[in-house]
Amino acid sequence: MSEMMGPRATFAYVGCFTTARRKAHGEGIAAFRIDADTGAWHYVETYGEIPNPHYVTLDRTQRFLYSAHGDSSEIGAYRRDPQSGRLKLLNRQATGGDNASTVAVDASNRFVVLANGPGVAVFPINADGSLAPYCDLVIPPGDPGPWRKEQFGPHPHQAIFDPSGRFVIVPDKGLDKIHVYRFDAERGKLVACDPPHVKARYGAIPRHIAFHPLASYAYVVNEMDSTVNAYHWNGERGTLAAFQRIPTTPTTYTGDNTGAEIAVLPSGRFLYASNRGHDSIAIYAIDQANGMLTHVGWESVQGKKPRYFGLSPDASLLYAANENTHSIVAFSIDQATGRLQPTGLVIETGSPTCIAFASD
Repeated sequence: MSEMMGPRATFAYVGCFTTARRKAHGEGIAAFRIDADTGAWHYVETYGEIPNPHYVTLDRTQRFLYSAHGDSSEIGAYRRDPQSGRLKLLNRQATGGDNASTVAVDASNRFVVLANGPGVAVFPINADGSLAPYCDLVIPPGDPGPWRKEQFGPHPHQAIFDPSGRFVIVPDKGLDKIHVYRFDAERGKLVACDPPHVKARYGAIPRHIAFHPLASYAYVVNEMDSTVNAYHWNGERGTLAAFQRIPTTPTTYTGDNTGAEIAVLPSGRFLYASNRGHDSIAIYAIDQANGMLTHVGWESVQGKKPRYFGLSPDASLLYAANENTHSIVAFSIDQATGRLQPTGLVIETGSPTCIAFASD
């Protein structure tokens, strides 16, 4: 049985793809109220002011929501009503890019960091939650990897803060590198560390990173070679050192696959990664003594192309967002074994690609 590890979610905001180019069925950011007793999701409203709001996140106060947009040169800022869960568009800003991937808020709640396509942009947050024009934009140098349809130049696919909030880590699917920047929280500037990056395997396409919550380990899911790399994380210098590479699919699976999302339980005991092709969540146990991963098993997502999955705020549930079958499937998490069990809850929504939870 799962043990409670934090607050329960009261609202969920689902990002999606909306355009014909993406063969999408989404209409915008979909807001849902979550029933505290049953866990059922009840639709509130959809916000489609900017196309392809495929990644969304809340600020530290949960009063504002920020959205990254695929195939777009804009970022969106919304005010959130904590009672009704409804959103109101505050403003949009030019990103300096053309295909943003993720958005994150710094620990001081003063800046938003966006993986904007070719680089990383930093936006000051105004007092009313709207965004000012970007105050920094860095585009990493380097040669692209071998996958010409995916690797045509620098393409940071994620920009997130390390647990201390002092560094921004950027898996770059275009250059097969993971960049590390020191974050200047006074000026909103990114300063490359020394060394400025760690190389991934040629053609691996590092996509997303997750940090161990209790130890100095980090884990990267690689898109094209369907693996997870484990790293030692030096939180003083901002450096990563690889020590393990492990597949995301079973040895008996011979079909096509790409890795997508990755997350570590708050207990630090288990790690999850999603497979598009095998259409599963890979489950790993983490050795607390050395950070090494071992396979626990795989759980079908009961759909196609789980581009994203997310943990509920109390870490009792995992929600798999199946982009191609337009569903979000809920699984309970066994905190002792890491295994997943379908709860029977399936939320139908067009082309889901991200979930942000509010826990008022």
